[in-house]
Amino acid sequence: MAADPVCAGMHPQAVTTQNVVLGDNGALQNVFVYLKGDFSAFAIETPLTPVALDQRGCMFQPHVVGMRTSQPLRVTNSDQTTHNVHPVPKNNREWNETQPPGSAPLTQSFPREEIAIPVKCNIHPWMQSYVAVSNTPYFQVTGPDGGFNLANVPPGTYTVSAWHELYGASEQAVTIGPSESQTINITLQAASAADADRGSGVMSTQMRQ
Repeated sequence: MAADPVCAGMHPQAVTTQNVVLGDNGALQNVFVYLKGDFSAFAIETPLTPVALDQRGCMFQPHVVGMRTSQPLRVTNSDQTTHNVHPVPKNNREWNETQPPGSAPLTQSFPREEIAIPVKCNIHPWMQSYVAVSNTPYFQVTGPDGGFNLANVPPGTYTVSAWHELYGASEQAVTIGPSESQTINITLQAASAADADRGSGVMSTQMRQ
């Protein structure tokens, strides 16, 4: 961050990367967990409330954000330095906009599902986040305790998928009945020897109908 005095001045202590954030007992933060399945029989509206992505302390906040297809993404710059917002999708339109300090928020959307879209700042190469775009509301990003809760799930059989930027994806099947809850534990392992020193993460979730 020494390349930008504004960024360096906001961090008197060293700043660590966010690609692996572990909590107690190996709880893994910033994992996007979502359901795969057939939801065509249910009317699911697209929310109009924007999802927030901020540039604060010369870091994207939050590091991983989940949103619905065609839902607005509102990007703000809370820093007194110029940033650049550059999502690099594979299944959606790429865009690239500079955002000076004090400028109006940027509002964009992604019409197609994509897990997950990398977002970078071309001015500050250490800045990176991910936007996971889902067709359904049955998703959540894990917090510091590694847990998440998918509520109001219609009865049926689904695939629970957990995506992490470094550890990849893990999937397992689950069946949930009317007025039933299911508790699932998911473990993500380092994919290579180079990642082994970063450990593994455990997530726990409750699915509720």
